[in-house]
Amino acid sequence: MTTTNRQQCNWQNPLVVAKKLIQEWGKYGLIWLDGDGTKLGRWITMAIDPIDHICCRGRPEEPGALNPFEALRNLEPGHWTGWLSYEAGAWIEPTNPWKADNMATLWIARHDPVLRFDLKKRELWIEGVDPQRFQSLQTWLQKSITKNTLINSNQIKEDIKIPIETWKWLTSKKDYIYQVEQVKSWIASGDIFQANLSACCTTALPDNSCLVDIFGQIRNNCASPFGGMIIASGSAQGEALISTSPERFLKVLSTGVVESRPIKGTRPRQKTIKDDLDMAIELICSAKDRAENVMIVDLLRNDLGKVCTPGSIQVPQLVGLESFSHVHHLTSIIRGSLRSTQTWVDLLQACWPGGSISGAPKLRACQRLHDLEPTARGPYCGSMLHVDWNGNFDSNILIRSILVKNSTLRVHAGCGIVAESDPLTEANELDWKLIPLLKSLT
Repeated sequence: MTTTNRQQCNWQNPLVVAKKLIQEWGKYGLIWLDGDGTKLGRWITMAIDPIDHICCRGRPEEPGALNPFEALRNLEPGHWTGWLSYEAGAWIEPTNPWKADNMATLWIARHDPVLRFDLKKRELWIEGVDPQRFQSLQTWLQKSITKNTLINSNQIKEDIKIPIETWKWLTSKKDYIYQVEQVKSWIASGDIFQANLSACCTTALPDNSCLVDIFGQIRNNCASPFGGMIIASGSAQGEALISTSPERFLKVLSTGVVESRPIKGTRPRQKTIKDDLDMAIELICSAKDRAENVMIVDLLRNDLGKVCTPGSIQVPQLVGLESFSHVHHLTSIIRGSLRSTQTWVDLLQACWPGGSISGAPKLRACQRLHDLEPTARGPYCGSMLHVDWNGNFDSNILIRSILVKNSTLRVHAGCGIVAESDPLTEANELDWKLIPLLKSLT
């Protein structure tokens, strides 16, 4: 276990600190693991100026391609943050078809020190291992961010204006309805049981836009417990992601305790209390959504069973209601204990890609999604990864996220399709999930 230095500093607005960090060190290598102030999202972790990073690209059959899971298996001890793309599945199941994406399959960086914001107590802490780097950031923080710093983030941010009509859809609503009908026909024939079908839209990044401002604008409107922002450095410079994900994928404590929180089932929030309660009740009572959620719970229990101690897997919450700023969700909780011979990388590989964003049976569903979806998913439906000083691992499912490649923004959204799915309702569900994200930038 690593000995970590820890020192409390004067509280500051995270957006203020992020902007100051970029002014000093530049934007490349910035990581911001976000929270929404709830029990699950109490902490923000922020850092810049990484001391090391790893980037993997390509598929197994391509010359020079690097296996992202082997790279993760060989990480040195330390504080690591990055992303793993959906198409990393090619390294687990190379006989399955996988599309090629222009973003890194894996980008992950080691930072020392990091800043930790306790949103509940409004406390700011520096954590680190290297005494010299720790002291350097502490001194800089005291000099650069004083009591005279503008605390109101509205005074230091610039509004980003991206009209909704500028987003170009790669799949029209009509095409999506047809694709849902195709998935339902495969389900009816027994080919698959469920598939998470996604659609994608893109737009241009406005000139001279600051990604931190974009993230700040989004998080003010779409707060979430498992969101964050990563601006890659090194060979992945020009790539970034911004996430307001409400879904934890896998968490592993250094004790070996494992947790997953799959989401299946969505309804939009309403303006009046009565209408909002009616929508939540409709979701809770929906046989279709409950069946979809339970199906993914069974899939994840099977995935966890590959690396967990027999008999340790439990489901303390089955199909529970969780409400966020713009949607209600049904969330289940699955827990287990890793076998002593297994690591968090073994667990990640056993569960990749996530069941809630692929389907059942998983590999066949991935094949069918490859046939229907017009573009690679990249980091979307992949995961934002985080390993702390003591080897604790946490990750989200990268939904409700914006992918950045140079001057292009890309957003995906998906719906779980089962036998009872209504194609038009599923197409409308895309709007429930995407419109709040897109509107926050108008």
